[in-house]
Amino acid sequence: MVDDDFGVLGSLRFLLETDGFEVRTFRSGAALLETVADNKVDCIVIDYKMPTMNGIDLAKKLRDRHIEAPIVLITGYPDESISVRAAASGVYHVVLKPHLEENLVSHIRGAMQAGR
Repeated sequence: MVDDDFGVLGSLRFLLETDGFEVRTFRSGAALLETVADNKVDCIVIDYKMPTMNGIDLAKKLRDRHIEAPIVLITGYPDESISVRAAASGVYHVVLKPHLEENLVSHIRGAMQAGR
């Protein structure tokens, strides 16, 4: 999971670990790119709006490195152009932040099923 907001990372980590997921968190796209070198990741959750590199740019970089894990993009911006650009960058689904706790787990499970 990648998000520059420490509070969001903590609460989403708790949510996902409570549901049985093993979670690694990163505060930036660069930090994730330093550690992810293969396809031993089941799903990647990325925040859209981050300083330096947004979530769509990070998704493109992951795909350029042939990281095939499904990507779920989270955003607080209900903009259709984000969804279109995200899909073109290899993102499985875009989830809006106001509905994260309700929908994130099901979207991650769906992404993991589709990725198999």
